Amino acid sequence: MLTKQKKLSRKEIKEDKLVEFYYKSQTFFEENKTKILTYVGVAVIAVAAVFAYLSYRSSQNEDAGLQLSKVIDMYDQGDFLGAIEGRKDTKVAGLKQIVSEYGSTENGETAKIYLANSYANLGKVDDAYKYYEDYSGDIDIYKAAALAGQAGYFASKNEYEKAAGLYEQASKVSKNNSMNADYSFLSAVNYFDAGEKDEAKNLFQLIKDEFKTSMVFSQVDKYLNQLN
Repeated sequence: MLTKQKKLSRKEIKEDKLVEFYYKSQTFFEENKTKILTYVGVAVIAVAAVFAYLSYRSSQNEDAGLQLSKVIDMYDQGDFLGAIEGRKDTKVAGLKQIVSEYGSTENGETAKIYLANSYANLGKVDDAYKYYEDYSGDIDIYKAAALAGQAGYFASKNEYEKAAGLYEQASKVSKNNSMNADYSFLSAVNYFDAGEKDEAKNLFQLIKDEFKTSMVFSQVDKYLNQLN
């Protein structure tokens, strides 16, 4: 004779399902233990590799900063060729070498701007443009400098409209850049030379309204007088 089955409470049903899940999990683990441990091992190795890579990058960036600090004196003194090539007798690496070895680090990216500026100061505009265009760092003043450097290149080729656009971009990278008035002025002048009168007038007026203490402020009226 069959006995009447006891009706399980919600709590008992829940506990029963947990027990079932536990045993199923145990079975799954035993059947797939090798695969699971392999995947876990791979994950651990991947995390370790990322950590090692980041540590290496940090070390590389520090090395680049140290090398850059040694060559900046030559740059500041106007010895642009020396800054580019370095000095073997004093074991000072040049900007070209720093960029070659550490160009993917933040300090290496900064070295690209100094290298490009050095070439520009020597009149080697094509070499300068190469490094201005290659800059991909995260520092706003250098982002703006890279755009302005490219603009200078196109201005030297009489491609005034392209130069004006790049100078304008440079002026908008950061509100706190002390060069914004200069970039805006150079953008306006290039728009003026390109015959884009409305764009030029708007930027000259912007300088009059927002950059009253800038060095370029006094030069604005002579252009505005020609545009009015």
